Amino acid sequence: MQCLLVTQRGDRSVGRKITTCQTAELPAGDVLVEVMYSSLNYKDALGATGHAGVVSHFPHVPGIDAAGIVVNDASGRFAIGDRVIVTGFDLGAGRWGAYAEYIRVPADWVVPLPAGLSLRESMILGTAGFTAAMCLNIILHHGIEPDDGEVVVTGASGGVGTLAIALFAQSGFKVVAISGKPEARPLLQRLGAIEVLPRSAVLDDSNKSLLKPRWAAAVDTVGGLTLASMLRSAKPRGCVAACGLVGGADVPITVFPFILRGVTLAGVDSAWYPATRRVTIWSKLAGPWKPKLLEELAVEVRLDELDTKIEAILAGRVVGRIVVAIKTET
Repeated sequence: MQCLLVTQRGDRSVGRKITTCQTAELPAGDVLVEVMYSSLNYKDALGATGHAGVVSHFPHVPGIDAAGIVVNDASGRFAIGDRVIVTGFDLGAGRWGAYAEYIRVPADWVVPLPAGLSLRESMILGTAGFTAAMCLNIILHHGIEPDDGEVVVTGASGGVGTLAIALFAQSGFKVVAISGKPEARPLLQRLGAIEVLPRSAVLDDSNKSLLKPRWAAAVDTVGGLTLASMLRSAKPRGCVAACGLVGGADVPITVFPFILRGVTLAGVDSAWYPATRRVTIWSKLAGPWKPKLLEELAVEVRLDELDTKIEAILAGRVVGRIVVAIKTET
């Protein structure tokens, strides 16, 4: 099989190349899947550089998202030819991932492709869309409704951000997008953002425990000071769904937003969300939550074209979603 293999040449030097590996080298698991499509996430780019926070051993194949066709299943849950999705868990991190023509994974990681989505569409969504949908699900379950006020999305031009804007706007919310990329404004507005603001409009590095209440809810993909600013400016009984840390892992915050305004900080862990619950989220993404402009978000590349996109996403130059065509579906 062809794959993108990351190898360690020395203590610090890491290389990657498209090469041929044997399916016998795949890790143990119940389900062998022929991969048709994958996607590029920031975590994948880190894995492609051999980042210690993602890659635990070498050689390594990145790719945390896969959509493909079942070749064999020792568990008996899936039939040969079933179209399936595998996202998150340890795929592309602790074990070889989806930048290969085949993956082998535990049956508990596999979700049937729901009616209403093609394999390609499922990878335009991928972990990013699944994470955005989890944020919407959490905020709705928190009891927040469109009439309660605006929802702010940080890191709005990224994969999670663009899809969160689309999902919340289609659900009737007034969405404010925060982005450091002025060139992304037209796309964010087409997706449904009523306003696009620069980061400076919401970041507050003062020592104030609370800021003027502005947001009924927030989707924060950044972390650090940005997350702290969202929490301090949330309305009473607001909810902030946190799912990223590109802005830092430390959050400079006091308890006052929580004990004086009743703000909820909801962590979103899409990697280890149980497959039994994933089915519900994917069904919504294939149905009422399916973004109308899904194709507009996607740029498709082949596996041998991925290298430049890896460098671009690490440099913060990617807007929307990168779909990786592993094989041509017949």
